[in-house]
Amino acid sequence: MQWLSDPGARASALPAVWLIATDARPQGLDERSRLRRGLGRTIATRWLGLDEREVAIGHDPAGQPFIEAPVASRLRLSLATRSGVVAVALAERAVGVDVETVNADTPPPLALLHPDERGALAFVAERERPVAFARLWAAKEAYVKALGTGFSRPPESFAVTLDGPIHVAIRDPQRPAPVRGETLLTTNGGQVSLAAAVVVLG
Repeated sequence: MQWLSDPGARASALPAVWLIATDARPQGLDERSRLRRGLGRTIATRWLGLDEREVAIGHDPAGQPFIEAPVASRLRLSLATRSGVVAVALAERAVGVDVETVNADTPPPLALLHPDERGALAFVAERERPVAFARLWAAKEAYVKALGTGFSRPPESFAVTLDGPIHVAIRDPQRPAPVRGETLLTTNGGQVSLAAAVVVLG
């Protein structure tokens, strides 16, 4: 997995994620969507080697983004926005990406987690728990985006395991084997501020 921060950079291979810090502070859903789609289109255009006028991003009935044009493209896309940071994931298989804020001031909503996730977080040092929760929740969001379902199913119906500082594993009773993913933390003023996650389905 490649992680890039420059929207003008072309990945050497897929899957890849662009995690782009912007000065934008979109106020509503429409503004966030335009920001995501604009950067997604720029990055997809560069990868496909086309003129930007030849590339369009649409949304399916569930609200998931996809490459609408060129029609023959097999490129898969996922987008996310948080605190002015835009994540764009490209892959040749179903992919999901998410970015979550690390919130040390609010207790995590443990009731939304799988029992195994709640148990694992209980063993994490209290000062490290906000980062662990943000990684875990970003991975859950990325997984349901890759599925194309969003949270139409309960988030506690599958379990994410934090497998070291980067990798995650998702165990879903509806799938025969665990799904792997990656996370990346970003810092601001020496403190971890955001957790990003990407999941590509096999």
